[in-house]
Amino acid sequence: MDIIIPGFETRSIGVADGVELNAAVGGHGPALVLLHGFPQTHLMWRHVAPILAEHHTVVCPDLRGYGASSKPEAVAEDTYSKRTMAADIIGLADALGIDRFVLVGHDRGAHVAFRAGLDHPNRISHLGILDIVPTLDTWNVLHGAGAAVAFHLYLMAQPPGLPEQMIANSAETFFGHFLDTWSTSSDAIPAEVRAEYLRASRDAVPSIVADYRATATVDVGHDQADLDAGTRLTMPVTVVQQDWGQQLGFDATAIWQPWVADLQHFTTQAGHFMAEETPEDIARLILNLVKR
Repeated sequence: MDIIIPGFETRSIGVADGVELNAAVGGHGPALVLLHGFPQTHLMWRHVAPILAEHHTVVCPDLRGYGASSKPEAVAEDTYSKRTMAADIIGLADALGIDRFVLVGHDRGAHVAFRAGLDHPNRISHLGILDIVPTLDTWNVLHGAGAAVAFHLYLMAQPPGLPEQMIANSAETFFGHFLDTWSTSSDAIPAEVRAEYLRASRDAVPSIVADYRATATVDVGHDQADLDAGTRLTMPVTVVQQDWGQQLGFDATAIWQPWVADLQHFTTQAGHFMAEETPEDIARLILNLVKR
């Protein structure tokens, strides 16, 4: 059974040479693009997107390497860099005739959104970030026993071969672990959506690993270069996070401040999949962001 976002149509849109993004598009008004996280697809926005579509044209793509989007072989270190994936989103906007737009990302999509905001500030009017710290800071704050929560980052950072084989051999258990343990609500991801996430992830193991491997390699270099140059996000930014700082011993707001000129930071009691657990709250925060 195909699962769709109510009121949205699905399109396959060319964004780069040989790369098409599967995207759900709906609503009318100023453009707003929503980027999904791991191990999900654009369906994570199925509750939030219709609320936003009352006032906006909402675009929910599957990222390069995920869902029904193209999954090019990682022939270069930057095939799945966040810089490349951010350029995909600009290409998507170009194909849809969108100039400036609001961009909101969760998890992997938030890393892409962060990079898009730094690389393309003239195109992003407002930026929403759900449940990450910047890539460079992610590695800096992961230490000690508490960092075990991020074991998958270290696994997928290994050279090609081992992580792909290990994950492919136990894909349902591996991806299901995160779907089952990262939520504070047992009914946030219903069985049919969970099954779709697992199917999509099983079909995308090499590209998902390549995305994470880039986060431990080329993406770190891009972030460090921007930090050294004093490059900041210049548009209004809203960050919503779980209180990971309490567990891992860091001040999340303080981490974001060097990167953002106009920051609002919120802590949620929801789990990682907050757009599926508390969609009305997330939609409200996004609409408030647009008003800034």
